[in-house]
Amino acid sequence: MSVNPQIETAKDALLSTPIEHIDMTAFDAREIIDAMAKMSFTSRDLARAAEIYNAMLADENCSIILTLAGSTSAGGCMQIYSDLIKYNMVDAVVATGASIVDMDFFEALGFKHYRGDVAADDNYLRDLAIDRIYDTYIDEDDLQSCDHAIAEIADGLDAKPHTSREFIHAMGAYLAAGKARKPGSLVQTAYEAGVPVFCPAFTDSSAGFGLVMHQDRNPESHLTIDSVRDFRELTDIKVKAGTTGLLMVGGGTPKNFAQDTVVCAEMLGKPVEMHKYAVQITVADVRDGACSSSTLKEASSWGKVETTMEQMVFAEAGSVIPLLASDAYHRGHWKNRRPRRFTSVFGG
Repeated sequence: MSVNPQIETAKDALLSTPIEHIDMTAFDAREIIDAMAKMSFTSRDLARAAEIYNAMLADENCSIILTLAGSTSAGGCMQIYSDLIKYNMVDAVVATGASIVDMDFFEALGFKHYRGDVAADDNYLRDLAIDRIYDTYIDEDDLQSCDHAIAEIADGLDAKPHTSREFIHAMGAYLAAGKARKPGSLVQTAYEAGVPVFCPAFTDSSAGFGLVMHQDRNPESHLTIDSVRDFRELTDIKVKAGTTGLLMVGGGTPKNFAQDTVVCAEMLGKPVEMHKYAVQITVADVRDGACSSSTLKEASSWGKVETTMEQMVFAEAGSVIPLLASDAYHRGHWKNRRPRRFTSVFGG
């Protein structure tokens, strides 16, 4: 098919400035976090959240679950989440499919997100096959290449039910086997570090398109995603871990999925303590009864989270997670933590 050179030129011009992901190790946020502790409003909330996250890292019995929702990975925080795994600062991840597939795995394949314009003409972008996330652009053609990579991975796996964790583990193996064009992705780093990654709504992403293609070309023998066993596996981790802390970016399904393990374990006759520590960074409102699936104090009424060491931070996560993560990295409690390698619970 012939390509219109004018369209390609216009597209290249719009996709000319890649998003640069912030490096939490390159600057020391301790001084500003300490100063914020003496301020008010969100500044003081963030300082207390940093204090709680550092307490998680310093507690030798505490295993930490990172939950990710929203688009901060595409917006410039991608390296932070990978580095939290690299430096043994989280022990399991629960995320949206978009965070893991459309953003992290997508860039691991060599593609990029680009700086865009919130006021862009979206009909014009559609004509150019450019997708927009607020002021960030993605090349739709590249995203479809990501879909095909997912289908390729699925074609190589046994035709049986897999958890999202198992499939993401296979994605990490795919990258580690030489398919990665960008080193240090969350998916590959988690695979190599034995950190399990769960996506309870896995098909709500590029993974969904790739898996549909896989099933379409293998109608009699194909894999499926077992979200029920996903829940059971994460509950098994909670039971094994004992004391746990939650670092939650956004809310929604990943937040609920991680919190509900306490209730699930109890229903299985394996009662566990509530999550001892919890931090949530969100812009969601509380007035509709949701707040991306409840405030942390509200979650205590469900038997999910203790209220002694919990902090809500009402802020856009991309503006505060770099400060919180840098502060924790430079305080250095992670240096004394033992790796959990929870993937080994499932034979990985």
